[in-house]
Amino acid sequence: MTQHSSAYAALHTRLAAGEVLVLDGGTGTELQRRGVAMDPAAWCGPATLGNDQLLTQIHLDYINAGADVITANTFAAGRVMLAAAGYASQVEEINQRAVAAALKARAQAAANGRHVAVAGSISHMVPVEAGTAHIDPRLVPPDAQFSESVYEQAQHLRRAGVDHLMLEMMYHPGRIALVLQAVATCGLPVWFGLSARRGKDGSVVSFHHLDEIALAEIVALIPATGIDAAGVMHSGAELVGDALNLIRTHFKGALTAYPDSGYFEMPDWKFVDVVEPARLEQFYAQWLAAGAQVIGGCCGLGVAHIEAAARARAAALKTAATTKKI
Repeated sequence: MTQHSSAYAALHTRLAAGEVLVLDGGTGTELQRRGVAMDPAAWCGPATLGNDQLLTQIHLDYINAGADVITANTFAAGRVMLAAAGYASQVEEINQRAVAAALKARAQAAANGRHVAVAGSISHMVPVEAGTAHIDPRLVPPDAQFSESVYEQAQHLRRAGVDHLMLEMMYHPGRIALVLQAVATCGLPVWFGLSARRGKDGSVVSFHHLDEIALAEIVALIPATGIDAAGVMHSGAELVGDALNLIRTHFKGALTAYPDSGYFEMPDWKFVDVVEPARLEQFYAQWLAAGAQVIGGCCGLGVAHIEAAARARAAALKTAATTKKI
């Protein structure tokens, strides 16, 4: 049975009322931007160790920028990723410390009258070849091992105190099914974020780099029940609108939109041609007009971009109020 914390209950009520929520920006890439080295095998997962205070400050910076939801640095903190980097004995510790850093930021913000929810990120990331964004097929674990890793992480996040889970960068049909099954009994609300790219013919397809999988196939995997919000993330801003339109044909809950900018070469994010906040604000306005209720950022996007999301929300509220008066 799904349990709602008081923080999530408030957030859920706002979504049900049609309000717009602002999500934070990238966490792992923000650690890198601020000087933290990424792990050559597990990317940002182990970066929590020794950087608790910096993580808390990053979360606070996002809250101050307008974020209603902050995300623990756990995207790459499942056993599959951490064991490959030699951290098999510290899976629970890394997840717990990542959540604790976020909870500390929330407590400090609450003292100043700001109330936010803390999400735990779960991905289906598996080891990536050095210097690329491509999966190392030699290190892809058997399905049973992968499922155990996701289930274990979901339980660690629940015990650590997250308000809900965010399934992020969902693009591989087989692993999506395993993730959904593994978190089904965790007792936490779940959000679903898929990732996309442009296919050779210009259509929007799954982010999968080996195959061109129609995005409709990924959208069809979003469960009809048990998912409170779903949308597109870690994808170029220019294709988010098309992806949202497709998601809406299948999913009737709250829509989320939080793109990335730049590109990844294991283990570093390349902050190249990162979209300007003012330009992203224009995209946010378009997505809000199309029905998105949660806007924010992913890899490569930082505090200034979340300030842009907050401005876009304020502008949309102003427009709605003016229209209502007329």
